[in-house]
Amino acid sequence: MNWSGLQSLLSGVNKYSTAFGRIWLSMVFVFRVLVFVVAAQRVWGDESKDFVCNTRQPGCTNVCYDHLFPISHIRLWALQLIFVTCPSLMVMAHVKYREAKDLKYVAMNHGSHLYANPGKKRGGLWWTYLLSLVFKAGFDTSFLYILYRLYHGYDLPRLSKCSLDPCPNTVDCFISRPTEKKIFMLFMVVSSALCIFMCILEMIYLIGKRIAKVLRVRHENERVVFADHHELTTIAPPRSQYRRTDPTLAESQLSLNRRDKVREGGISTTL
Repeated sequence: MNWSGLQSLLSGVNKYSTAFGRIWLSMVFVFRVLVFVVAAQRVWGDESKDFVCNTRQPGCTNVCYDHLFPISHIRLWALQLIFVTCPSLMVMAHVKYREAKDLKYVAMNHGSHLYANPGKKRGGLWWTYLLSLVFKAGFDTSFLYILYRLYHGYDLPRLSKCSLDPCPNTVDCFISRPTEKKIFMLFMVVSSALCIFMCILEMIYLIGKRIAKVLRVRHENERVVFADHHELTTIAPPRSQYRRTDPTLAESQLSLNRRDKVREGGISTTL
């Protein structure tokens, strides 16, 4: 399988991803693809050849091996990696569609762009990106559940007893290097769980950022509507309408005014 081609294809998703998406992609290729290509294939390369049962009955070993390993771990993990990385291609396809649509719009409108930034996660692209995260987390969870159900947990026994036809009786079967295979299996399970956790964090980040933006826009709209319906009015009349008097001198000033009026009245009577 050409994993380098898949890596070069998915590396273009980094410029459209958030920080959580870049961490997720790095974890997929470092902790899963590289481990799968470099070590896991060699560890599981002898699983059928070195599977031994203490019987010479023809067909018994093959039947017991098929019962113990209904599907190879290598093939199951290869399918898991393909299914998990394919939703990222949805985002790239949507961005390419936007770019082609923008080019047609520019040609028809003489330089006017339809999208300021086709890779900006707005509108339909935001929903496509969120849906890709749901698919990635869902596929990883589904494959972990399948692995758990097929092998009755994340464990490989050193000794397996088999009594299926055409075995003459209950025979003992032995797996080659069960401890090493168990360690690699647990490593792949933990890596898948971490990738699921990163997808959930990225979904929470996207949804939280979208909610904060909606609340901010709503708050700005409410402020504009409030300003339109409540124009600024004069809160208080001008100071010129008030008499410039000192309130502390009110009583004394009134008494002086009264005395002046009395004097003027007396003078006018004498004349």
